[in-house]
Amino acid sequence: MNNLNFCKVWLTSLMIGSVFLQACGLLGGGKKNIMKSKDLNDRIIKSKGEIYRFDVVRPGWDQYVPQSMVVIPAGTFHMGQADEDVPHTQINYNKQITISAFFMDETEVTNNQYRLFTEVMTAYAYKGANERVQLDPDYELNVMRWVSLNYDQSKNNAMDTNFLNKILPDTLRWSNEYAHHMGDPMMEYYFMHPAFDDYPVVGVKWTAAQTFCVWRTMHLEFHRAQQGLPTNPRFRLPTEAEWEYAARGGRNLAKYPWGNPYVRNTLGCMLANFKPGRGNYYDDGFAYTAPVASYFANDWGLYDMAGNVAEWCQDAYYEASVPIVWDMNPVFDPQVKKGDANSIGYSNLSAYPRRVVRGGSWKDIAYYLETGTRTYQHFDSTSTSIGFRCAMTYLGRSSGNEIKRVR
Repeated sequence: MNNLNFCKVWLTSLMIGSVFLQACGLLGGGKKNIMKSKDLNDRIIKSKGEIYRFDVVRPGWDQYVPQSMVVIPAGTFHMGQADEDVPHTQINYNKQITISAFFMDETEVTNNQYRLFTEVMTAYAYKGANERVQLDPDYELNVMRWVSLNYDQSKNNAMDTNFLNKILPDTLRWSNEYAHHMGDPMMEYYFMHPAFDDYPVVGVKWTAAQTFCVWRTMHLEFHRAQQGLPTNPRFRLPTEAEWEYAARGGRNLAKYPWGNPYVRNTLGCMLANFKPGRGNYYDDGFAYTAPVASYFANDWGLYDMAGNVAEWCQDAYYEASVPIVWDMNPVFDPQVKKGDANSIGYSNLSAYPRRVVRGGSWKDIAYYLETGTRTYQHFDSTSTSIGFRCAMTYLGRSSGNEIKRVR
């Protein structure tokens, strides 16, 4: 009898709990009804004078999870400095903001990933001349033509060889960025040698990172179109707010991606690749950059959000941007009309040439590894300490696969 009463109480509690969760939206609104016909006249006749129910949706769309990306769930956090403002910049006071869900590359873009992009661009620029590879005509038409149009390279929509200099990594920076430094071995081997395939690409301009995002978008859409799938959101650079939110991995006001307040774990091992002391670059195990994912990921599965290489963001760097941007998905990127000679896309690079760089690098002290530290580089300059990773906006209906990868 007691067991029977216990079962009744347990079932009642379960039903009440389910209703409560449903009311809060934690269990979703139920299964969607897929629209069966694509023909407009057929849909008009079958509607019987009514409009669609709220749960009727078009077929063929679940949020696609791009390879090597992880989902960053929506949330609210306090953006800004998480420790003392050492240089007294007063440019990053705390501000509570909300970020919508998005995807981000789990690592920085590697040499091998970026090299595929440069090889495709080179093949398209040479058009098979000088015994170069000739791209598939369909790929040229549906991918490369749109990449060309986006950047208005020429009236005939063809990229010339001079354009390649704008997207190829500036390997000479390994020799000329630092005074009296024997950087020739890195200059010669870093980007092209197989030994560095899984190292982060460096020496890339902000504009080259933008071009990579455009090509990566069209490259994916080309293959989705062949399968009759809907278009995906475009790849892009993360905004500064998205980057900081992702770096903290759900830890509000965390000083570093792994938490507070130290750069070593309990075993004395470094938690990132950076410069721990004057003239000391090797205590973390690597003199220069490290292979991506050499250190522990943060709570959202992102590697190297502190150290290794700093990363380009979409935003223009402006000291007073924090108080003037909105508190929902903020971005400071003033726009100009497309076609302006000094703009890429819609970003006003003439008035705002400085672009935000976040995360610190192998040559930076721990201050630059902090999640709240802001710095910049000019959009047309390169460095052996700056790379990038891509982001993608999260849209609508979920396949469920991306949520499994949050932890």
